[in-house]
Amino acid sequence: MSGCLEAILGHQFRRPDLLREALTHRSMSARRGGFSNERLEFIGDRVLGLVMAEWLAERFPEEQEGALGSRLALLVSQPVLVEVAEAIGLSAALSVAPAEARVGVKLRATVLADALEATIGALFLDDGLEPAQAFIRRVWQGPMQALVAPPKDAKTALQEWLQAKGKDLPAYKIVSREGPSHAPVFMIAVASGELVGTGRAGAKRLAEQEAAANLLQQLQGKGLV
Repeated sequence: MSGCLEAILGHQFRRPDLLREALTHRSMSARRGGFSNERLEFIGDRVLGLVMAEWLAERFPEEQEGALGSRLALLVSQPVLVEVAEAIGLSAALSVAPAEARVGVKLRATVLADALEATIGALFLDDGLEPAQAFIRRVWQGPMQALVAPPKDAKTALQEWLQAKGKDLPAYKIVSREGPSHAPVFMIAVASGELVGTGRAGAKRLAEQEAAANLLQQLQGKGLV
């Protein structure tokens, strides 16, 4: 399967172990000498953000930071990551523990999103920014072209919906903070009733946007938005 995936990625790995690591779920870490794709996901998240920011600035040269930030938050959000991961058939290449595979872990949104970012991290570590950039620009063509106008800020959209329903304003909470002080990763949560949206990013603002977008997606799924 790795050969097929290399064809999809458009890159032949000089270090195949990086691709294997990117495709290894943490449930397999005990079987794989303690490693999983979490380290590469950490790197890939930042590579994706950099490549996407450069692409957006190039594509929309007249837009200011606010509009570009809204586009970036959407393009690197979990739903879009899952859309891309499914489009390239990434789940079939994932290595998970048998018990986890039986309950459908390979199809979980968080697992697919993390594996895609880990794959980007593997491309970057194997041969630098160029192959990662080429891959991102190719597989994100659809989501990028769909952004005719800047999307409404997810936090603003959530706040407006809550206000319209007479509900309390959203309260964002830091669930966890990982990584070194110069490159932290924040996990943020926001709730509406029993529904909880979560977001994970290298900046609190982006993690809050992801959390709001995740909660809105759940509300939409229940027909509430």
